[in-house]
Amino acid sequence: MSLIGDNGDDGFVFYIIGKIAVAVIVLKMVWMVCRFVFCHDISKLYKTNLKKKYGGWAVVTGSTDGIGKAYAHELAESGLNIVLISRTLVKLDEVAQEIRVKHNVEVEVIQADFSNGRMIYDHIADKVSKKDVGILVNNVGVFATPSKFENITEDEIWNQIIVNVASVPAMSKMVLPGMLARKRGLIVNVGSLSAVAPFPYFQVYAATKAFVRSFSKGLEFEYRGTGVDVQTVLPGVVATNMAAWNKAFSKPSLSVPTPTKFARDAVATIGYASETAGYWNHEMQLMLAGILPEWVATRSAEYLIR
Repeated sequence: MSLIGDNGDDGFVFYIIGKIAVAVIVLKMVWMVCRFVFCHDISKLYKTNLKKKYGGWAVVTGSTDGIGKAYAHELAESGLNIVLISRTLVKLDEVAQEIRVKHNVEVEVIQADFSNGRMIYDHIADKVSKKDVGILVNNVGVFATPSKFENITEDEIWNQIIVNVASVPAMSKMVLPGMLARKRGLIVNVGSLSAVAPFPYFQVYAATKAFVRSFSKGLEFEYRGTGVDVQTVLPGVVATNMAAWNKAFSKPSLSVPTPTKFARDAVATIGYASETAGYWNHEMQLMLAGILPEWVATRSAEYLIR
């Protein structure tokens, strides 16, 4: 006896289920295309007034090189004053002067080595608490060259966890009360495309970025309707020092943007997306990763490394 029905009813039911499945896939793809256009085309035509919406100061961690430095410049271009946080004072002073001259905004620096862990945050809080912080960009991160787990040193493991993981909730906790009191603010947490699936040979780094993604999405849901926004940014490969392990990634290309190009695109998505890859080409990669089975994404990552 058929559990579904006699006289071919079971075939009809499976036919309907198949139609519904196809419809769901088509609708999902249409939604993804519409979202892509909204985030990466419409956003450039109608940019969010960041200073008016969020406040006068932006704090950027890991801000003397790469994506962090480019974010600082892009936010300063929008008229925000900038607090730069990084570990090398000479570089901090150089970038601060660049931004002052180019964008005519106030810039302050905080020297802090995030690999030192909890001990640095009181010092940062003492400086940051005096500011009307409208935007926090949690960008600081460390990276190890691709390797099998057995060959990674304990120092490399702890460094990635302390910097990439702990800094995000610690800095968010620092600025959130003030943002809630003012009923406006934005926390941007920079993760990585490697967060969306297990990533062989970058297993610790990818796992730390998976934490950033999960934490950010949880925070975003918690504070909806408060005036405080949380955005997760999941870049692919950007032509920075972190990509120097592979010569093919060191030169800018259609799929490997410069930090400036990446930050310009990513900042434009603020107000348009709670999660984005930032750069349009990386967004396509993120969309593909969302469609493909996890094992395909993981195999593709392994092939990329090898």
